[in-house]
Amino acid sequence: MKIAIAALTLSLITAPAYAMCVGTSTFQSCTDNSGNNYTINRMGNTTMMQGNNYRTGSNWNQTSTTMGRTTFHNGTDSDGNSWNTTCINGICN
Repeated sequence: MKIAIAALTLSLITAPAYAMCVGTSTFQSCTDNSGNNYTINRMGNTTMMQGNNYRTGSNWNQTSTTMGRTTFHNGTDSDGNSWNTTCINGICN
């Protein structure tokens, strides 16, 4: 019984964020239970996401473009820092 209660408690603590999205395959607007709101816009081999958190006031964005087996990601994090990474065959640097 103690194991079952511990497992249930752990699962409640580590529950993943739940996101609800509406829209089409090319444009979606999403909200999750962590206070995030974001839009996803897909055009060909490029996906753009812009988001904000109404609880913290933070904003961020990301653009991902795939060419063959290579995907280029870049964006701005919630602290305003620019970042980028490249993934080849699913391995990112």
